[in-house]
Amino acid sequence: MTGTQDTRPLLLVVATGMRTYREYLLRSIAAEYRVHLFLSTEPEWEKEYASDWTVLPSTMDGPAMAVAAAELAGREPVAGVLCWDEARIHAAAFVARAVGARNGDPDVVWGLRDKGRTRAALDAAGVAQPRSVPVRTVEDAVAAAEVVGYPAILKPRGLGASLGVVKVADEAQLRANFAFTSAAEGPEPVVFDTDQPVLVEEFVSGEEISVDSVVRDGEVTPLFVARKVVGYPPYAEEVGHFVDAADPLLTDPALLKALQRTHEALGFTDGVTHAEFMLTASGPKVIEVNGRLGGDLIPFLGSLATGIDPGLVAAAAATGRPADLTPTRSRVAGIRFFYVAEEDTTIGSLGFTENALPEGIELAVAVARPGAVVSPPPKGTVWGRIAFAVATGGSREQVTDRLAAAEAAFDVQPA
Repeated sequence: MTGTQDTRPLLLVVATGMRTYREYLLRSIAAEYRVHLFLSTEPEWEKEYASDWTVLPSTMDGPAMAVAAAELAGREPVAGVLCWDEARIHAAAFVARAVGARNGDPDVVWGLRDKGRTRAALDAAGVAQPRSVPVRTVEDAVAAAEVVGYPAILKPRGLGASLGVVKVADEAQLRANFAFTSAAEGPEPVVFDTDQPVLVEEFVSGEEISVDSVVRDGEVTPLFVARKVVGYPPYAEEVGHFVDAADPLLTDPALLKALQRTHEALGFTDGVTHAEFMLTASGPKVIEVNGRLGGDLIPFLGSLATGIDPGLVAAAAATGRPADLTPTRSRVAGIRFFYVAEEDTTIGSLGFTENALPEGIELAVAVARPGAVVSPPPKGTVWGRIAFAVATGGSREQVTDRLAAAEAAFDVQPA
C-alpha cells in the first residue's frame, strides 16, 4: 500500500507446510491480515502472501520462538498467532502466550497433542470414547487387550494422520504388529511419554467422521463434517473424505453435545479444532481431537461445499475478531488419494490425462515425482500417496463417480 499505512491486523503464522496442501489458507488470510511468518528456512512461495518473516533455528522450540515473538510484539502489536501444523501447535502456544493471544496455553494444547492425556481428561469428564490403556511393552499391550477386548486398536500416543494405527483381532496379531505401532514416526521428532508410548484401545464400529470447529470463549460451532473413507485394512489409511454442506450431523443434537462436552473437558476455549468421532449404535464416541484445522485438504473441501473460508475463520479465532460463518453455497465436495500397487516402486512417469477428466474436477494433482521410490500402506502410510483428485457435485454419488473417472484418467508407470 504505497503512501498509506497498512492498518490490517498483524497475524503471526508459525510454519506453513506443503504448498500443495496449505497455500489456499495463506492466500485467503493475506487478503485481510498482514502476515508475519516464523520459519526455519527462507520463504519461497510464501513471499507472495507475507508482509515479513523471521527465520529461526527451529519452529519446534516453543520457548525460543516465544522470545522472538516478544521482540516482534515490542515493535508492533501482534493481533494473534496461528499454526495448522500438528507437530508445531504446542510450540505455537508458547508464542501465543508471549504476545498475549487468546490461544496461548501450552498445557491445554499438550493435552490435545498427547492422546494419552486426552483420553484421561475425557474419561474424568465422562465423555463417551473407546476404552484406552497406555502401555510400554508388548506384554503390557497383551494385558491391556484383555481389558479392552478383541478386536483392539494399537495407536501411537502422539502421531496424526492414522500413522501407526492398526486393528488386531487376537493376541497373535497384536504381538506381530506391536513393533509397527511403537516404531511409527512423524515427519518431525516430538517426545511424548516414553514410558507408555502406545495406546491399546477398544475397537468401536460405525462410520468415522471428522468435524472442523471454531471455538470462541468456550462455545463450539461446527464448520464442516467430513465423512472418512478408510482403506488398506487392518491399517487405517485415510484414502478419501466427503464434505456435504447439508450434512444433517451439523445440527445433530447428540454430536453437538459431544463436541461441546469434549472441548470443555479438554479446557480448549479459543481457536479451531479438528475432532474425530466414531458414530456408533450408542452414539458418537471421541477418537481424537487436534488443536488445528484438519489436514488432507478437508477445510478446502468445506470451503468448496459451503463457501465458508476456513483460513479467515481460523485467523478470526486467533485474533478475537468476528468470523463470517454464513454459507454461500450448498454442494458436496470430495477428495481421493492414489497409490502405487507394489512396495518400493520407482516411478518412471505419472500424470492425469486432462481431456479425460470429467466435469466437476476442481483439482487433479500428482504429488510424487519421477524417480521417487514409493510404497502403498502400511509401508507407505500417508507418504505413499502419489496423487489426488478433488471433485464437487450435487450429491455424494455424483462426486464419487467423478473421482472414479479422475482415477481412470490417472496413469503411473514404473521406471
